Amino acid sequence: MVKGYEFEKDRYVIFEPDELKALEEATQHTIDIIAFMPLAAIDPIYYDKAYYLGPDKRGGKPYSLLSEALRATGKCALAKWNWKGKQYMVQIRVGDDGLILQQLLYADEVRSMADLHVETVDVSKAELSLAEQLFEQNSVAGYEPSEYTDEEKQRILAQIDKKIAGQDITVAPETPGAATGAEVIDLMDALRKSIGSTKAAPASKSAPKEATKAPARRSAKRAEPAPAAPAKKTRKQA
Repeated sequence: MVKGYEFEKDRYVIFEPDELKALEEATQHTIDIIAFMPLAAIDPIYYDKAYYLGPDKRGGKPYSLLSEALRATGKCALAKWNWKGKQYMVQIRVGDDGLILQQLLYADEVRSMADLHVETVDVSKAELSLAEQLFEQNSVAGYEPSEYTDEEKQRILAQIDKKIAGQDITVAPETPGAATGAEVIDLMDALRKSIGSTKAAPASKSAPKEATKAPARRSAKRAEPAPAAPAKKTRKQA
């Protein structure tokens, strides 16, 4: 197994271990803060991995001062960090029990929304009013991770348990009337039905209503307790 970089199709330049070590000599054990800004100033679409950030030896005082200052001002810090041959832009924000280092993506690492060519369609005031009513009836104070479980994971684990027990795994039947393509719907009728079903459902203060659940567009990334973040693999194996 060797490590190399593909500079043309199926053509690689190979690096020896001592050469790789020399490439990574720029690694820093410090994070250089370059600016402070409001928390909402960074669009979450640029968020990558998050890590818990702890102080080094004899660093408790400046760590605590930075934490309290960020909390008091409602700001976050923008910083640069070199690690394993790559420079990261990072956000440092205060959490409940300490600082969080949030790796940020560069502009060329995020696709433009314009690439999707989303069609813009006008909506009526009546439709907007019904949508606002639906939002109000299904609003919650915030996201509580402990109130949700990965239902798909639980379903798969249940099937695995059946297989371990010697039972056959069966394919779930398709939902009758499931749409196989784009479906033309009456938006006003759909909104009224959603509002009606919300009114009929029993209220629950401990968990968000079913109507509020929606699949995430990408998997959330868990914050990992680590003093230093592993760099993304940018070299290809030859």
